[in-house]
Amino acid sequence: MGIDPNLPPYGPPSYGPARGGSGTLPEVLPPAPESAPPLPPRRRRRPGFSIAPATYVLIGINCGVYIAMLFAGVSPLSPDPDQLLHHWGANSAGYVLLHHDWWRILTAMFVHVGFIHLATNMWCLWNLGLLAEPLMGSLGVTATYILTGAAGNLLSTFWNWWTYYPAWLVTHSLSNFPAGVGASGAVFGIAGALIVLLGSHRLPVPAQEVKRLRRSVIFFAVINLLIGGGIEIGTSVIGAGIHVDNMAHLGGVGCGLLFAVPMVPRLGAQRAAFARRLRIAIAMTVTVLVLFGFYLAQLPREQAASYPPGAVQQ
Repeated sequence: MGIDPNLPPYGPPSYGPARGGSGTLPEVLPPAPESAPPLPPRRRRRPGFSIAPATYVLIGINCGVYIAMLFAGVSPLSPDPDQLLHHWGANSAGYVLLHHDWWRILTAMFVHVGFIHLATNMWCLWNLGLLAEPLMGSLGVTATYILTGAAGNLLSTFWNWWTYYPAWLVTHSLSNFPAGVGASGAVFGIAGALIVLLGSHRLPVPAQEVKRLRRSVIFFAVINLLIGGGIEIGTSVIGAGIHVDNMAHLGGVGCGLLFAVPMVPRLGAQRAAFARRLRIAIAMTVTVLVLFGFYLAQLPREQAASYPPGAVQQ
């Protein structure tokens, strides 16, 4: 086998047995293909659960409670308030302050009045949680949900006590106090925390993008507070309609703002500094809620003292 003089040289030839023979004539390999740059490795899309596990767990708990309610015979669209109070831990100022059922402050944030109520709250929780969890971690999101949800229910208890206590004095029936349920106080709490954290200059994200996200969260909180307040006013005027517990929303967003003040976002901050600030935020918020709860616990005794003996029966 000879050497084709028309072939360009591609480095030193490889010497070995010629094709189809056993001699030792040199063989020239065919031209090497032009090398192409290596393709970048395809990034595997991380599943949502790995990005925000606490958010998905909280959604799962809420949905699990709703499914359990359905199996227990509760209406999927319009549950009976008595069922929510006596079997599912709905919040009620009368039961909390007169019967000392303080556990209702926590359980009520996982119970919903029908599928539409559940779906809207979980949709908001999913969107806000996916944004919040990279900023405050799984523990931060869980603490925010529980503490701000409790704050909303405590403020609702305070408001409903002063609003419906005169009617209770006449009837001595705990049904005078409305039942409150839902995760909306906690959802507003996460929004409040995001408003503060998205104002941090530590975030390794373009400033314009952070401002856009922050404006969206502020708009969400403000517009929903206005809508809730408008619906509640309309229901009061007409005497019928949907009752929106706007006090729970206000308590949630206010507690969320307070909770996030001492924090730094996990993105852009040292791990030790973030963990320390998170502990401070949790301790501070728990202290405030315990003090507020202690004040609420004194209300029946203080009001009983302002009425003639026998006027108040517990």
